[in-house]
Amino acid sequence: MTTQSTPRIGIVLGSTRKGRFGEKPAKWLSDLVGNRSDLAFELIDLRDYPLPFFDERMSPIYAPPENPVAQRWAAKLATFDGFVVVTPEYNHGASAVLKNALDHAYKEFNRKPIGFVGYGGVGAARAIEHLRMVAVELQMAPVRSAVHLGMVEFLGIWQQGKSFDDFPHLEQSATAMLDDIAWWARALKSARQAQG
Repeated sequence: MTTQSTPRIGIVLGSTRKGRFGEKPAKWLSDLVGNRSDLAFELIDLRDYPLPFFDERMSPIYAPPENPVAQRWAAKLATFDGFVVVTPEYNHGASAVLKNALDHAYKEFNRKPIGFVGYGGVGAARAIEHLRMVAVELQMAPVRSAVHLGMVEFLGIWQQGKSFDDFPHLEQSATAMLDDIAWWARALKSARQAQG
C-alpha cells in the first residue's frame, strides 16, 4: 500500500524502436518492484511522448517549453520523486530519443535520484556513464548501483529463450540500485519539501 508520502519513481523506457528489446527489462523491473512497499512505480514509455528534436527558443533551464508534447512530458516528470531509466547503448552512447527527452525538461528532474538498467554489448556501461554526466547537469543524484545486461544475458533472453530468472545476479543488482534510490528519494523529497 502506498501513501502520499511514498516516493514515486518513474521507470523510463528509453527506446522507441520497432521490435525494441527494452520492453523486456522494463517489464521485468516493473514486476520486480511490485513487492516493494517503500516506493511506488509507474512505467513511462517515450512512445507516448513523441517529442520533436529539441528546437525550443530557450533551454528549459530558463523557460518552460512551448511545444505541447514537451509540456505534457514535463508535467508527467514533475509527478515523480526519482527515476530508473531503461536504456540501450547505441554507438557507445544513449539513444537519441532518450537524450532528446532529457533535453526537453530541467526543473522537473532537479534534486531527484536516478538509476539505470542498461542492455547491450557491455551492458550499456558506456551509455550509462554518458547518462550519469547528463543527470549531474540536470541536478540529479545518479546512484552508483546499476543493472547491466551484457551480451550473454541480452542474447540469452532475446534469442535463446532464457528468462531473467536464469541470471539471478540481475535481481541482486536491481535490489541494490532500488535500495539506493529509495534512500535518496526519501532524503531528497524531504529536503525539497523543507525548501518549499
